[in-house]
Amino acid sequence: MGAARVLGIPGLVLFASFLGFGAFARAAGLDIFQSTFITIAVFALPGQVVLVDQITTGAGLAAATVAVTLTAVRLLPMTVAIMPVMRRTGQPVWRQLLLSHFVAVTVWIESMRRLPDLERHLRVPYFVGVSSTLWPTCIVATVLGYLMAGEVPVAVSAALLLLTPFYFLISMLTAARERIDLLAVIFGLGLGPLFFIYTPGLDLLWTGLVGGTAAYLATRSKRS
Repeated sequence: MGAARVLGIPGLVLFASFLGFGAFARAAGLDIFQSTFITIAVFALPGQVVLVDQITTGAGLAAATVAVTLTAVRLLPMTVAIMPVMRRTGQPVWRQLLLSHFVAVTVWIESMRRLPDLERHLRVPYFVGVSSTLWPTCIVATVLGYLMAGEVPVAVSAALLLLTPFYFLISMLTAARERIDLLAVIFGLGLGPLFFIYTPGLDLLWTGLVGGTAAYLATRSKRS
């Protein structure tokens, strides 16, 4: 049932976004196998776009690795937040490590929204159902986007790529259950453009660190 729900709006948004990525990868000169492999291996649209950009600009392996790693920093606190929710007594470490590889923005949002209401023994199956639905959906969309690239205007491809961050923002606002969650989003929206200007490349990291800390400090007195 969880997978079926995700095939709704979240699944459609991701599908459209990865259509855009497929078209973007083709325009960058990658072949269909390279484009598909990037989606299979990375499964995170911002990192995929950065990787393709690094390839097209002729960046070295070290520079590309650092750039993609910086875009993936946002997934670390998300993984730290969701793993205790899924952890069960006696669960082996290797299984937790395997599950952590499927933490992505949409998977995380949908899981964190639903998991607290499920019995603990049902949480891992739900998470696996969501991720195993969205992952192949994105792969198929990448292939279709690549094949359709000649028919889709560049502006349309760019618009499709923007659907995921917009969906993420709306979902975070909808899922905010406490004041600290809402403040973190608001501070992030305000600080993001500033850090983009003054610390390009590290803007996402600093926005999350400063915005999250500010939200915590602003609500600390009410919690204590």
